[in-house]
Amino acid sequence: MRANRSIPAATVIPVLTYPDVREAVSWLSAAFGFTEQVRIGENHRAQLRFGTGAVIVADQGGDRHAPRPGEVTHAVMVRVEDAHAHCNQARAHGARILMEPTDFEYGERQYKAEDPAGHQWTFSETLADIAPETWGGESITPA
Repeated sequence: MRANRSIPAATVIPVLTYPDVREAVSWLSAAFGFTEQVRIGENHRAQLRFGTGAVIVADQGGDRHAPRPGEVTHAVMVRVEDAHAHCNQARAHGARILMEPTDFEYGERQYKAEDPAGHQWTFSETLADIAPETWGGESITPA
């Protein structure tokens, strides 16, 4: 795949709509630790990075809108080094914590949060490399 400085290098890039792009970028950076990489217009779009992942923050318009109260259309999962510390940082910045950090049999410690626009996020810390078969999953080998 060719590199292009005008788009994040991640293979999958969620695009999330917010009522105010600049406010969202500021909050996502402070609360969740994202870093802004590219700004497109003052309040149109922004590309954010977290580790090797990326997300695009987009403005509302046309058929694009932020989640409505009580509406969950998607969730974004982000891998972090320390779920407890990350959760504390998010909470300090006003994230609504939907699930406290919890250890799961598949080797992950995860917590769930909602940002001020209503987007839901899962943050996951790897505790151990666990074979899916040990907890009821199934490894699929590509043909």
